[in-house]
Amino acid sequence: MQFTAQQIATLIQGRLEGNPHAKVSDVAKIEEAVSGSLCFIANPKYEEYLYVTKASIVIVNDSLELMQPVSATLIRVKDAYSGFAFLLEKYNEIISGNEKRGIEQPSYICTTATIGNNVYIGAFAYVGENVIIEDGVKIYPGAYIGNNVVVKENSKIYSGVKIYDECRLGCRVVIHSGSVIGGDGFGFAPLSDGTYKKIPQIGNVIIEDDVEIGVNTTIDRATMGSTIIRKGVKLDNLIQVAHNVEIGENTVIAAQTGISGSAKIGRNCVIGGQVGMVGHIHIADGTKINAQSGISKSVANPNITLNGSPAFEYKSSLKSQAIFRNLPELQQRLLKLEETVQELTALLSIQNLEYKK
Repeated sequence: MQFTAQQIATLIQGRLEGNPHAKVSDVAKIEEAVSGSLCFIANPKYEEYLYVTKASIVIVNDSLELMQPVSATLIRVKDAYSGFAFLLEKYNEIISGNEKRGIEQPSYICTTATIGNNVYIGAFAYVGENVIIEDGVKIYPGAYIGNNVVVKENSKIYSGVKIYDECRLGCRVVIHSGSVIGGDGFGFAPLSDGTYKKIPQIGNVIIEDDVEIGVNTTIDRATMGSTIIRKGVKLDNLIQVAHNVEIGENTVIAAQTGISGSAKIGRNCVIGGQVGMVGHIHIADGTKINAQSGISKSVANPNITLNGSPAFEYKSSLKSQAIFRNLPELQQRLLKLEETVQELTALLSIQNLEYKK
């Protein structure tokens, strides 16, 4: 499928520089592009490739100042990254069968379920009792939707997703394959004989509008009440969200992060991969946490960056790391200093003895 520079510029509301009839049929990294490729540059460190690329069309920022002539047709937009992402979204809608409709067989839908208009339910999907599936929802093959679940308009539930009873999904929610929503929280009471008694988990999970959840992520139901994922949250693959956690609006969390029970994360936070959080803490709005950090206490001040385990303020942690790297050298210097002090002490003792004589 081919697109001209003029068509692309119109779609993303960009300003053309070059041949409006230039055509592209695929997308590529700018350093690997060939004739017929569409690329973008948002990071200045890739600008050098702009002057040698064989790409036919490149999306760039309005603010980019050319240092050399370029052979590609340029499309200037306010934010090249966002413009390119929007373009990929439209392209994906075309190639991914986004217009699927209807109910495939074999699948099972309880007679008490309510199914809206323009819904797609794939083969081998299960839809339980009193489920509400609103207009435009897509449930792909092999998904499980438990009793009394609500899935609002234009949400997508990909193959192999399991949504337990009573959970609530907002509009335009996307849940990728293998994720489990509403599994039991990890609640066990220790007994006097050393065994554990399971605490029933009777709550649910609420996922608000425009949330996207990656592959094989698990979000546990609350012990009581709800585990809540607020609107606009983006969760990567392989994340564990425990019972009664609340994640604030527009927070993004990278893969392999684990959030313990009843932790409350604020709005617009950015959390790197493999971060671990203890339970029952509060993370302030706008907090940024570097990958592999361990959060052992609440973060009260908003808009700070944390690093390390246990995590503390980013710049201080970098200074500490620099000192840590220099510890072997500092140890040698300290040993030499001790030797010097011992020698001076011995010399002073000899001088004192001679003085007394």
